[in-house]
Amino acid sequence: MEFSHVPVLLDQCMEQLRVRSDGVYVDGTLGGGGHSCEICRRLGENGRLYGFDRDGDAIAAAGRRLEPWRDRFTAIHSNYADMKERLEDLGVDAVDGILLDLGVSSYQLDTADRGFSYRFDGPLDMRMDRRQPVTAKDIVNGYSEEELYRVLRDYGEERCARQIARQIVLARQKAPVETTFQLVEIIRRGIPAKARMQGGHPAKKTFQAIRIELNDELGGLRASLDDMIDLLKPGGRICVITFHSLEDRMVKTVFRRREHPCTCPPDFPVCVCGKKPDGRVVTRKPICPSEEETERNPRSKSAKLRVFEKGKD
Repeated sequence: MEFSHVPVLLDQCMEQLRVRSDGVYVDGTLGGGGHSCEICRRLGENGRLYGFDRDGDAIAAAGRRLEPWRDRFTAIHSNYADMKERLEDLGVDAVDGILLDLGVSSYQLDTADRGFSYRFDGPLDMRMDRRQPVTAKDIVNGYSEEELYRVLRDYGEERCARQIARQIVLARQKAPVETTFQLVEIIRRGIPAKARMQGGHPAKKTFQAIRIELNDELGGLRASLDDMIDLLKPGGRICVITFHSLEDRMVKTVFRRREHPCTCPPDFPVCVCGKKPDGRVVTRKPICPSEEETERNPRSKSAKLRVFEKGKD
């Protein structure tokens, strides 16, 4: 199956990035290359785009898709969390814009042997970077009941986290849990029948939680947002698309802190900490997909776009 991912909020991202023909841009989550193609179309011969992805399949597919712009595009097989260091290695110390689309790609979800989806039977993998040795199977079979509970509660916001963690431990005492469908059945046993009839698929939150834990998605985002803002040139923008509340809350918090960094008590008449704003939050409220887009691409339903602009000297 070809690596593909329908780009979410594409027009809105291009509008917010304000791509200049001679600018330098970064797509931190290359995926199927949908957003990157649109950026490259707007670049002139002096423009440059660097695309990051830790999925080797994405790097290969994007290389083919972006072949027409090979003179202005560089693919980097790496986590966006290492963006600052990897760009420095290439002699790049500042950029005009950065885009992050934190969603899982359609290819990853629809390819059974990647193990991301509860809809297909496959090995419990879920690695975004298949070079790493630890898989979802190791988490499911190796974490203690308390550790599993923490992951499901914190990253999946799963109300039945305690019961599901207990069922996983009971199941693996008989035999290792090795496939996605085995895990789905265990999850069903941990959720009361009435609760299973509400909302979406009963395994959705658990699969999300394990994926986030395995790939350290929130840790990578938390560690790199400030670095990415620091990379921006004056007037440059970072656009971040999130798909669940934990990511969105983190992006919102960092953007607000960089806009209002003062740590003085509210009752101080003047600022004495000396911390100055680094820019401004462009999106007071997140930009969300239109009804037309969610009908065309149901996976865009929970997407939120937030934008920060670096201050000008």
